[in-house]
Amino acid sequence: CAVAGDFQSVPAAMMPSAFILLLQPSAIGEQSALRTAGPAANEIGALWNLMLGLGLGATVLTFTALAYALFRKRRSHELPPEADRPADAGGELHNDESGGRGREDVGRPRSERRGVQAMIVAGVIVPVVVLSMVLVVTLRVLAKITPTPTSSNTIVIDIAGRQYWWAVRYLDAEPSRIFETANELHLPVGIPVQLRLRTVDVIHSFWVPGLAGKMDLVPGRTNVMTLQADRAGVWRGQCAEFCGVQHGKMAIVVVAEPKEQFERWRAAQQASATSVTFVDSAQATAQLADRDVFLRSGCVLCHAVRGTSAGGRAGPDLTHVATRLTLAAGTLPNNTGNLYGWIADPQSHKPGSAMPAVPMTAVELHAIARYLGSLK
Repeated sequence: CAVAGDFQSVPAAMMPSAFILLLQPSAIGEQSALRTAGPAANEIGALWNLMLGLGLGATVLTFTALAYALFRKRRSHELPPEADRPADAGGELHNDESGGRGREDVGRPRSERRGVQAMIVAGVIVPVVVLSMVLVVTLRVLAKITPTPTSSNTIVIDIAGRQYWWAVRYLDAEPSRIFETANELHLPVGIPVQLRLRTVDVIHSFWVPGLAGKMDLVPGRTNVMTLQADRAGVWRGQCAEFCGVQHGKMAIVVVAEPKEQFERWRAAQQASATSVTFVDSAQATAQLADRDVFLRSGCVLCHAVRGTSAGGRAGPDLTHVATRLTLAAGTLPNNTGNLYGWIADPQSHKPGSAMPAVPMTAVELHAIARYLGSLK
């Protein structure tokens, strides 16, 4: 399999697909609405717990009442008059209903009166009270998760959904501080961040269950939501609106880190592409040669690397691709073997995606993979 000695693992394209599925993790980070770590998710989780408790209580009471109605033993005086009549073989024309069902000289039996009262209480009064309570709580939750007004210090991030990946652009009043990444979102812990969500093709839906609710990305408009993480960690987000054949592999990784660490990450991301500096001039020469192979390849038609002549806009920005946790929008962990496999045959991992398999020799594949792996 290996044509060079610098593989950390066998390229994924050379492995049977079933074996790949067993080896690679299904997700990077948590993806659970039950383990919340942000104000919006906490409010939604509390509403969910309330609705779950009310629904469970209503279910228990309903089945208890049904069991009582089915299995309770009736007393003789509770039986309606027609219960003692012989079967009506002649049909409706011979059916004597003059007394009315359940009628007695003094009106309906006590059991029927209680039944009507129970239906009014359980079927009208209780649902109105319960649903009104849920409505009030829901409106309060919606008010709390409504996006907050921005200030001069607010971090504003533009996220564009594409088939099947996320373009993430950190905005700033100073144009030189604006930068773009892909499929990975970094947040400072405890600080609300405003997300401006849009799409360039079909409807998508941005959803990080552990941090907030869903927000649709609709063509022709920009929707806004506030995202905040109360603790450091890594969460997996997912497109929650079917957008095509690879909808299930359109994930986004959210990394929450202390503010100082976030600022260092942002400063590094604002810089142009830099590679590892080698003391050995021969290694430096080889590194520049790898970059030249990349710039001569078809990759530059779709991808951009700031600081080079690569300026494609159809695919993700690759300026600091080596620092990201995943490849292909959360499909693969970002390591050397998966990088080789993704470059060599992307359709084996995400068939139907827009990234084609670019023809290249083994030497070119190694050079491009080494160059992208050095983009810290």
